[in-house]
Amino acid sequence: MFLVQLLLPLRDNDGHPFPRQAFIDVRRELTERYGGVTAFLRSPASGVWKDEAGDVARDEVVMVEVVVDTLERAWWEAYRHQLEERFRQRELLVRALDCERL
Repeated sequence: MFLVQLLLPLRDNDGHPFPRQAFIDVRRELTERYGGVTAFLRSPASGVWKDEAGDVARDEVVMVEVVVDTLERAWWEAYRHQLEERFRQRELLVRALDCERL
């Protein structure tokens, strides 16, 4: 079993917020495919990193999680590319963690 986590930005690179519908669409798509999703939309995390020019960049992200029995790497990679286009990002983090039900 795997816990797949998607980190989605609240704003585009110019600081404009994405419409709430963008996040609703992700929840709907993942619920339709996997039967459920957890979205942490009310408590954004704040990320800070140095960009290629050495400048400090900041971003607020929300996390969406899905528990899956098997990891369909090709599907997740294709979906990540769709989300990168939809959220106008050069790269989005989608990670899978081994998960054990206790």
